Amino acid sequence: MSHLAPLIADLALILICAGIMTLIFKKLKQPLVLGYVVAGFLASPHMAYTPSVMDTTNVQTWADIGVIFLLFALGLEFSFKKIVKVGGAAIIAACTIIFCMILLGVAVGTGFGWQRMDCIFLGGMIAMSSTTIIYKAFDDLGMRKKQFTGLVLSVLILEDILAIVLMVMLSTMAVSNNFEGSEMLESIAKLLFFLILWFVVGIYLIPGLLKRCRRLMSEETLLIVSLGLCFGMVVMAAHTGFSAAFGAFIMGSILAETVEAESIERLVKPVKDLFGAIFFVSVGMMVDPAMIMEYAGPIVVITLAVVIGQSLFGTLGVLLAGQPLKTAMQCGFSLTQIGEFAFIIASLGVSLHVTSHFLYPIVVAVSVITTFLTPYMIRVAEPASNFVDTHLPEKWRKFLMRYASGSQTMNHESLWKKLIFALVRITVVYSIICIAVIALAFRFLVPFIHESLPGIWGALLTALFIILCIAPFLRAIMIKKNHSVEFVTLWNDSRGNRAPLVATIVLRILLAVSFVMFVIAGLFQLSVGLVFGVAVLLVTIMILSRQLKKQSILIERKFFQNLRYRDMRAEYMGEKKPEYAGRLLSRDLHLTDFEIPGESGWVGRTLAELNFGKKYGVHVVSILRGKRRINIPGADVRLFPQDKIQVIATDEELNAFGQEMDKTSVIECDAIEKSEMILRQFSIDEYSPFLNKTLKEAGIREKYHCLIAGVERGGETLHAPDPHEPFTEGDVVWIVGENDDVYRLAGEKSEKPGMK
Repeated sequence: MSHLAPLIADLALILICAGIMTLIFKKLKQPLVLGYVVAGFLASPHMAYTPSVMDTTNVQTWADIGVIFLLFALGLEFSFKKIVKVGGAAIIAACTIIFCMILLGVAVGTGFGWQRMDCIFLGGMIAMSSTTIIYKAFDDLGMRKKQFTGLVLSVLILEDILAIVLMVMLSTMAVSNNFEGSEMLESIAKLLFFLILWFVVGIYLIPGLLKRCRRLMSEETLLIVSLGLCFGMVVMAAHTGFSAAFGAFIMGSILAETVEAESIERLVKPVKDLFGAIFFVSVGMMVDPAMIMEYAGPIVVITLAVVIGQSLFGTLGVLLAGQPLKTAMQCGFSLTQIGEFAFIIASLGVSLHVTSHFLYPIVVAVSVITTFLTPYMIRVAEPASNFVDTHLPEKWRKFLMRYASGSQTMNHESLWKKLIFALVRITVVYSIICIAVIALAFRFLVPFIHESLPGIWGALLTALFIILCIAPFLRAIMIKKNHSVEFVTLWNDSRGNRAPLVATIVLRILLAVSFVMFVIAGLFQLSVGLVFGVAVLLVTIMILSRQLKKQSILIERKFFQNLRYRDMRAEYMGEKKPEYAGRLLSRDLHLTDFEIPGESGWVGRTLAELNFGKKYGVHVVSILRGKRRINIPGADVRLFPQDKIQVIATDEELNAFGQEMDKTSVIECDAIEKSEMILRQFSIDEYSPFLNKTLKEAGIREKYHCLIAGVERGGETLHAPDPHEPFTEGDVVWIVGENDDVYRLAGEKSEKPGMK
């Protein structure tokens, strides 16, 4: 008998238990995550009556890989552009919930007398609701289309990204064991620096790489390349002091902006499901029944803290965002559970050896209980909001109504705010790129040049190379937005605006000079005045250089093309409405798609013949035909079956247009009967109008819309007619056509002179 490695036997046990539990939980219509946890409980050494996993160390390694795949898949579903689209309401609600729940978790842990790190990790675990569980609950309850669910899902998107930030902060705290404000600010600054750097560089390089290699990319190679990029970023994140999960999430979010995102997500899903199942099973393996019984009190208290805290703070956060009381309570009651991120944060505490052994099983037990309670909490939200609304003092009710209606109208942004925000964004992003270039150059390039070319010439070559690399970005920092609409409007609007506007330019120029001075001072032993003078001269050349201006524009254009290409392609293919569609709503106009049915009476006719604008007030903006898009089609363009037309009109005009399209596409019952094709025969006699006429002269196809299938002549067999041979008396002609046409042809041929 051959020897079987313990890991293979353990994997067999894990997958068998997981398979059985998933079937059972699928039958019970419960989240599969709980099935995996129960499977891990059954396969753990704590369960005496079932087989147990032997090599827990290797299983934990596989579980760590599962976390990487879970976060990579989450990044593929996430897009940094979604943060902009979720709106202020979701941002205010998410930040309120997370901050208050972390404080509540710390307070509960402190009340039990736990260690400080246990309390902090507990706060992080109960602060994040489960996207998977809430999404499934909305589906099961048929609530996906309700208004409040969109806000809940937006809050969950922000919680996911904030959970990654929280994990990085908890890791930093655990490693340094230091809670000073300066250390925390340094960690946050480091996080933001690498987050922006990796995202900007990744968006600039990776979509272009995948685009150039698209012809070589089969599904297999695309999977391997995407996983290679994922684990490469994991290694890079680990070397810079971040968690592996953070690196996986960043690469997933970068690939989410590429055209291949859907394909990568589909290919990675089976791998993610496998390793994700192993991770959740490993979560269940750490649950000790004796410990759960021992800590039954804390489990009950923490469960109540999650349910009551999320309901209360979720409602408060949404109320602060300016939403009505009913919507706020529905959102708050929907968030009353913890899930995947609680397990991941708990695993982080265990792997760093900073949390107590009892915290992990407590959190798992709380997650199981709150997950089962989630559908009931969602159902009870509306009755609870009605109860609160009826018992709320009239003064409070009026205040909440005024607050909600007032906050929805506060959407005005001043020109100063737009300009300052744009300048800060440009300055921060390009400064981070310059810092990264300088740091890499001094770390790798400078030692290499000093060894290869020592002396003044090596230093000059190095300085020239570094300054050329950062010059496009420095020019963008100094010049960008100086001729924008906001800048020009503020400049012409008031003389009082000109001094602050000039100050923004001077400050950015000084920042660019500082970068150049740092490079020169790091390579040459010169006086401060000389370094400053050289830096000012180089910066002036950068401002005046047309080549540098062109290069700076091309770099930025390529970045935004890569960032927007997926959305642009979706708009081109008709999978997403263009951006201007939202602006039409303020004019009571809508952009809507209609698909032309194959049976429509409009098929084959030109837009000029159909004249939609005059008849229905509807204007055709684009025609989507397969993978081709015709924007602003001309009057001579014809419509074809399955064309998708994008039209602009008001609601009333669109309704009338849709009804008319349905009418032209209806097939009448008698039309079906008339279109029946039949086969008949008739003989050519002396009175036949076709006697001695050729097939073309008879005009059977043109006049009667029938087809001659064959002719029998004398004793010959049925043969195809000769178009140049005339019909003779006694010929038997077989014809195919619609019922009425065939009988009309047969009736006319049998008519004799003088007969009626």
